[in-house]
Amino acid sequence: MKIAVTYENGEIFQHFGHTEQFKVYEVENGAVVSSQVVDTNGSGHGALAGVLTALNTDVLICGGIGGGAQMALAQAGIKLYGGVSGNADAAVAAFLEGKLEFNPNVQCNHHDHHHGEDHVCGDHGCGSGHCGKNH
Repeated sequence: MKIAVTYENGEIFQHFGHTEQFKVYEVENGAVVSSQVVDTNGSGHGALAGVLTALNTDVLICGGIGGGAQMALAQAGIKLYGGVSGNADAAVAAFLEGKLEFNPNVQCNHHDHHHGEDHVCGDHGCGSGHCGKNH
């Protein structure tokens, strides 16, 4: 099994569509046998699902993620554990122990408040322009 985590400086990066790295863990018999940090080359939401598919990823652990990216992962057969924060290695260890706390209803809500960027969700490929809000 392969587990990917959105990654920055040892921590789980909180914006899936902006992650510059994944840490990919190879798991055999319930234990991590190897891991590597993979550069995403600045891909957007949709392309990141393709990166994970190319890596033969089974599971993604991440922070915030939009509805479009969630659908792309589901279509690729990648199981999502979103809304997770903290140390990446610790999250994978908790996952393997069946103790990972995650939010099954996590949405791309970082667009509801401004953090120095003036952009619309649709500009970076996560759907209708209003992530997480069904019309």
